[in-house]
Amino acid sequence: MSPPSVHRGRYFHLRRVGDEPQPVLYVREGARSADRALLDPAALSADAATALDWWYPSPDGTLLAYGLSEGGSEKSILRVKDVATGRDRDDVIPWTRAASLAWLPDGSGFYYTRYPEPGTVPVGEENYHRRVFFHSLGADGHDDPVVFPQTEDRPPEDWPGVSLSPDGRWLAVSVSRGWTRTDVYLRDRAAPGSGFVTVVEGEEALVGVFVRNDRLYLHTNLGAPRFRLLVADPHEPGRAAWRELIPEAPDVLEGVSVVGDVIVASWLKDASSRVTLHDREGRRRRAVALPEIGSVAGITGEWDGDEAFVGFSSYTSPPAVYRIPLPGGDVEEWARTEAGVDTGRYRTRLVRYLSRDGTPVSMFLVDREDRPADGTGPAVLTGYGGFGVSLTPAFGRSLMLFLEAGGLWAVAHLRGGGEYGEDWHRAGMLGRKQNAFDDFLAAGEWLGREGHAASGRLAIVGGSNGGLLVGAALTQRPGLFRAAVAQVPLLDMLRYHEFRIARLWIPEYGDPGDPEAFRWLHAYSPYHHVESGVAYPAVLITTGESDSRVDPMHARKMAARLQAATSSGRPVLLRVEPRAGHGQGKPLAKVIEEWTDVWTFLFAELAMEP
Repeated sequence: MSPPSVHRGRYFHLRRVGDEPQPVLYVREGARSADRALLDPAALSADAATALDWWYPSPDGTLLAYGLSEGGSEKSILRVKDVATGRDRDDVIPWTRAASLAWLPDGSGFYYTRYPEPGTVPVGEENYHRRVFFHSLGADGHDDPVVFPQTEDRPPEDWPGVSLSPDGRWLAVSVSRGWTRTDVYLRDRAAPGSGFVTVVEGEEALVGVFVRNDRLYLHTNLGAPRFRLLVADPHEPGRAAWRELIPEAPDVLEGVSVVGDVIVASWLKDASSRVTLHDREGRRRRAVALPEIGSVAGITGEWDGDEAFVGFSSYTSPPAVYRIPLPGGDVEEWARTEAGVDTGRYRTRLVRYLSRDGTPVSMFLVDREDRPADGTGPAVLTGYGGFGVSLTPAFGRSLMLFLEAGGLWAVAHLRGGGEYGEDWHRAGMLGRKQNAFDDFLAAGEWLGREGHAASGRLAIVGGSNGGLLVGAALTQRPGLFRAAVAQVPLLDMLRYHEFRIARLWIPEYGDPGDPEAFRWLHAYSPYHHVESGVAYPAVLITTGESDSRVDPMHARKMAARLQAATSSGRPVLLRVEPRAGHGQGKPLAKVIEEWTDVWTFLFAELAMEP
């Protein structure tokens, strides 16, 4: 369930209920009216593998631009729907993976990002050269003009996004280079023939930008590793004219939304969310009460509205959406999903332990309130540790099966993540990546030492960059774990950049073609550290045939190498899902089948009874 995107009395939001294969996009004609299904992607294919990748309502809520992809590929095709009738217009634009889109105020067209048409760039470059175009409704998308860049000498890995002020005057383009740098450019559309003015360029800092008619807001870690909020006059957007509204604080300023004259801020404190309300000048007015240790999943509201919406969930509470009347008023529940299980007997605790170099690391423990820490029980440890991604509490029904059977779920907040700001991220990237692995291994040792996991009953699980984490852990300390599950993982770090979109990750991992980066990548690359005759734990590696992010070759070659090398006699299994990708858009039936296999594997290896 998502918080609604509000557009002149229409409330657009995603929800998946019960056994629906995919989330459905609903619209409400008024905050308290009944939902009307606007787009059910599962109905568009026999196996429900058509996914709604992204969607953008027009400012007046009469039109919807959206992207669909097939079989988990995330290779979106843009379409435009009439919201009142539900019928699609003739506008169809391919190559719009992960599109950023900004409508004109009158809905006559939009700025958007897409990739090059096949044949217009060299073979192998199709996943790069993302550009900003403009589309007039009814025009042929093949003829859409390029709006940015103004020159073609920009690196093909640049990742631009677009936003537009509500009055349509100010067009902002944010260009990401990896997960540590954002360049921002602004164009005054009211000045004929004007080009883009540089707001910030060349700084090793992230900048999130959004424009209101009279204000340019910058949410950034420039000079503030835990982020702050700045403001500028769009007529003078340069750094010399920036003014601080919300300064850096001990907690991480994770996100900001401006609704009317109220600034709604989301903070991270020890990987748990907090929400505060501020006036137009950044002065704090009050905190918003959240139910428990949990995660804010988006803050929305109309730019000139009088209500904000907050999505929230936790390990033991299913997703809900809360409405906040502005500037004052009591928080009220707007929508909720039902758990289908009794979660009242489970608990979430925050603990701290020391990593190999003495760095304190935090970790969530989730288990039954009556589970003893007597050193006999099973535990599963997970983590991520990369790209500034924060592992915050998230609800999962399948986890309840494990908790009910006496398991403990441990989530470590490793260096490389964003739980404690950009310094925490940088401490676990590039040549410092081993810090993330050390933090993870130290978590496993601590769980055993403190009686949370029995010897031989500790497993590790991780996906994508977290799959790399699992691969590094099982090759560096194979005797510490009884079982390991690596989902859609990166595992060959000497050739990763040659496949799919992986060149985008060079700023995070390093370029194997650079001698210094080669040394640190080779030092931990899991595939290159599998040794024949070592007693490896039981391993399950999963991948999807249509994964357009991490090439399935990582999973295939690692499974083959481990099968040939291990001396433990424990299984090494490879699970390949057809018509599925990195995980996004996977229909419910495939999700259930995969997690049934994962939990069956873990229950068997950890000697658990369901």
